Amino acid sequence: YLPGVDLPDAVRCEADLAAALEGADMIVFAIPAQHFGGVFETVSRTAPELLKKVPVVNLAKGIEQKSLKRLSERALEVFPETRYVVLSGPSHAEEVGRRHATTVTVASHDIKAAKLAQDMLMTDYFRIYTNEDVTGVELGGALKNVIALAAGISSGLGYGDNTKAALITRGMAEIARLGMAMGCQEQTFYGLAVIGYLIVTATSQHSRNNRAGFLIGQGASADEAVRQVGMVVEGINALPAAMELSADYDVRMPISAGVNSIIKEGREPREVVRELMEREKKPETRRL
Repeated sequence: YLPGVDLPDAVRCEADLAAALEGADMIVFAIPAQHFGGVFETVSRTAPELLKKVPVVNLAKGIEQKSLKRLSERALEVFPETRYVVLSGPSHAEEVGRRHATTVTVASHDIKAAKLAQDMLMTDYFRIYTNEDVTGVELGGALKNVIALAAGISSGLGYGDNTKAALITRGMAEIARLGMAMGCQEQTFYGLAVIGYLIVTATSQHSRNNRAGFLIGQGASADEAVRQVGMVVEGINALPAAMELSADYDVRMPISAGVNSIIKEGREPREVVRELMEREKKPETRRL
């Protein structure tokens, strides 16, 4: 996945999980969201005493399809004493691997664990901020992928920058509405982990969700788009949870619902765009 990037000599592969965990000061999960729960259960059985002591840093952005749970919820369900930290923000591995200046967020209810992750992972090209709003950071990290799919679909249909800017802005508004209804901190949604990550995911050539959306906009099915991308497309996996949360908290999410109708119901993308444009008139900001 990272041609031309050399891994440091100090990094080695280890097939034995117990050996890999032995003496660890921190455990980093860099696996797809849909596999996180199963691997975490294995780690909890293999090294329960270690889990009580060291931070667990999760890099995956998504919601588990089977349970519709955020990954922190999954981890704490399996092992309540987990010192869980989520790392999120505008970062593509293709650029981090080449040491491009990158800034991200680590969030945890255990601020000491977040600061420890910050201390251990921050470099002169990889800057890290801390945050205590785990729900907001995880929610934004999952749902920005849905909006990135919408942005890719618009490009695949031949629409330009005006359309993409509108989708990013109004998509951000619906993610923030849901987050606020769930008790998240509003500032989180206008920081690195949500608006920052949404911008890069919805516009970059490196974005799997953007590329998959583009292919769908050009007429490919969701399955064919995923096959051509060749990697996990978390925006598609996040759609069931997005729709359930929208219903549970009575928050209207028209862009996410439109993407869901295209991918899950096979609706014509141009028809969905037209419906979004012809929705009832309303003010952009709330009245004071």
